[in-house]
Amino acid sequence: MSESGHLLPVATPARTRAAIAELLRPQRRLALTAFAVMVGSTAVALLTQPLLGRIVDLAADRGSVDAITTTAALLVAVAVAQGLSAGFGLSLISRLGETTLARLREKFVERALGLPLERVERAGAGDLTARVTADVSLVAEAVRNALPELARSLLTIFLTLGAMALLDWRFLLAALLAVPVQVATARWYVARAVPLYAEQRVAAGAQQQQLLDTVAGRATVRAFRLEREHGERVAQRSSSVVALTMRGVRLVLGFYSRLHIAEYLGLAAVLLTGYWLVRQGSASVGTATAAALYFHSLFTPVNAALVLLDDAQSATAGLARLVGVTDQAAAAQTAHAAGTGRFEVTVRGLRHAYRPGHPVLHDIDLTIHHGERVALVGASGAGKTTLARLVAGIQPPTAGTVLVDGIPPTELSGAAARRTVALVTQETHVFAGPLADDLRLAKPDATDDELRAALDRVDALAWAEALPDGLATVVGDGGHRLTGDRTQALALARLILADPPLVILDEATAEAGSAGARALEKAVARAVDGRTALIVAHRLSQAATADRIVVMDAGRVVETGTHDELRAAGGRYAALWAAWSDTRDTQDTGS
Repeated sequence: MSESGHLLPVATPARTRAAIAELLRPQRRLALTAFAVMVGSTAVALLTQPLLGRIVDLAADRGSVDAITTTAALLVAVAVAQGLSAGFGLSLISRLGETTLARLREKFVERALGLPLERVERAGAGDLTARVTADVSLVAEAVRNALPELARSLLTIFLTLGAMALLDWRFLLAALLAVPVQVATARWYVARAVPLYAEQRVAAGAQQQQLLDTVAGRATVRAFRLEREHGERVAQRSSSVVALTMRGVRLVLGFYSRLHIAEYLGLAAVLLTGYWLVRQGSASVGTATAAALYFHSLFTPVNAALVLLDDAQSATAGLARLVGVTDQAAAAQTAHAAGTGRFEVTVRGLRHAYRPGHPVLHDIDLTIHHGERVALVGASGAGKTTLARLVAGIQPPTAGTVLVDGIPPTELSGAAARRTVALVTQETHVFAGPLADDLRLAKPDATDDELRAALDRVDALAWAEALPDGLATVVGDGGHRLTGDRTQALALARLILADPPLVILDEATAEAGSAGARALEKAVARAVDGRTALIVAHRLSQAATADRIVVMDAGRVVETGTHDELRAAGGRYAALWAAWSDTRDTQDTGS
């Protein structure tokens, strides 16, 4: 289970602001247009209060009915013009927000897929899942609702204060008495909200990871009667999230209470100022009425802007987590491409430990020549999979070097890595959708004939065309379920379509039964033909056909040679072969 210290990084506030600026830069024209329209809409709306004040003055002075009617008609015109312009401006802001959000999602997915797998594994899938679901949802909600409302509220505040100054600068001073309380409230809130929401997102990620661990490992949990312990862990993570949520609720309640104090203080100051100016003859009753209406109209935008700090802080915390992932992935990518074109693997002095002081590989020296098929064999825990992952570039070694075509595989750029090396494990995912689309993940421009040729090469064409809709059959979740051996055959067909020069197979036939395994072993042989291959052999019959066999034990290479050489040597491999042959004979006799 992943602890918070291993979670994926979170961007700093400065880096988050810079990322927003980068996303908005291509939309500058749209942003300026939206801003101009919203300024015009807000300015038109500010004509309402003076017109109402005009009606008050006309009524107080017993003005003509025609003058009052004309003023009322102007009020209607202002309402219509403001409504139309506000709708247009908000649509522009929404388009700006949605476009920016789409670019953020695209960048996040692109960079998340480029993260080193060992980094994701160390953090736990729950952290990444929480970011791609909950955090993206928070940012999307802010973009769709908070951003347009915040833009309109801020414009209304500034232009309304300007209009009050035009009526009389003393009205503006009276209104500004509320500002110190509002600023203090905002600072009080932000100082507490930023760390709180960041802590909430981390706790949510840890909760998600615990749920994934418990659900994914339910078979093991039941087998060892660990239901109670895992239930307590889930409850502990959930309690932490609930406690943080309640802290947020109390924070918001205190926030609202302070805002009300500012409202009443400012309104009282404006009313007293209006009374004094009217008594002095410096303003009419209508002007004082307009000033009071102006300040009263500020209640909604000021409160909205300050309340939106809640959404903004939560969304900013989520955005910082998304930017943290994109920056982490960008830092992990370099510009190396394949070099000589002879895809030889060189391993020298290789040592690796997942935890300090607990090495799993010790001083491994190994060379896999161009076009050679090398099988790794050994008991469970011998270090075979770790060595395969290091050669594949899933993670860097603790010490020593791994070179693929003269370059460390961890330093290959995404495109170069895809062209150079492919890793196929026993855990193969079938994506939901037509079978043809699943195959084209490896080669998007593959023709139907190429898809059929790849399937035929791994003896999968017959059953694929026998599906209800052939290659158009929907497979994966919600579609046609594929058996374990067919799923592995699909992975091998993808491998052929991708056509990498270096292939690493980590027990790629382990999920198939005996009969299915024999067919898959033949398919594997065809799939790796002509490629440099490192094969973690689950069945020794697969190792026997390799060009060379490397026997591992306790993280060390203890034997190397061909099948016949190692059997004749009478060492570790010969003992493994004898034990495996006896087991196979017993199974065949029993069947």
